Amino acid sequence: MNARALTSDVLLGIIPIALLIGVWQAIDSLGYAPLSLLPPPGLVFTRLAQQLLTGTFQQEIGITLLRLFAGFSIAVILGVGIGLAAAAHPAVNAVVRPIVRVLAPLPKVALYPALLLLLGFGHASKITLVAADALFPILLSTYYGASMVEQKLIWSAMAAGTPRRQVLFKVVLPAAVPSILTGCRIGLVISCIVVFLAEMITSSDGLGHLLVTAARTFQAVDMFVPLITISLLGLILNGMLQAVRSYLLRGFPEV
Repeated sequence: MNARALTSDVLLGIIPIALLIGVWQAIDSLGYAPLSLLPPPGLVFTRLAQQLLTGTFQQEIGITLLRLFAGFSIAVILGVGIGLAAAAHPAVNAVVRPIVRVLAPLPKVALYPALLLLLGFGHASKITLVAADALFPILLSTYYGASMVEQKLIWSAMAAGTPRRQVLFKVVLPAAVPSILTGCRIGLVISCIVVFLAEMITSSDGLGHLLVTAARTFQAVDMFVPLITISLLGLILNGMLQAVRSYLLRGFPEV
């Protein structure tokens, strides 16, 4: 992606956010919402800047990111591994397909009470919930990406002397990378949502916990700060993943 295209994408991304903040400010200025429930954006962003400089708030961000990255990493490892195995081996596919059909539509947050009983109220239950939610989009994207690889590529690789067991990693996996990365982007967004939700439901730390604590004490400004923070983190992480995608797919025509 050249500099001009990158600048265009950044501007197109900033305009909707600026419009949203403008609407927010207009609602406050016209008095359509009480300041105790919807504080002005300037006050919220000022408070956010102050909080970002404090060690306590940075620690809360670190805890949320730890849970997010741990769960997302587990989802990537399992999703890519199972997806490739299901695409390469009919027997594995026969086992995985019905399980995915049953579990993929299930709201994983419904399993959270059981996870709390099994794993406790610490990191483990939240990481497991994040991994369970992010797993299926990555698994399905990997499976369909690997399944759509041209059979001619596989035959050509085998005709060139590539051992059958290495075809999966030297031909199928590279060809499926665009689809896998698309699933990872979806899984990353889901991870941001789920980790925040899990911390809101039951946690003594993390950004979700800060929001619930602020809401219980009617601190509207402090309630918006973790919301803005998790949104910014999602935006930054998505941008980083997009940069990784552009680097890995620099030889593909679509990039």
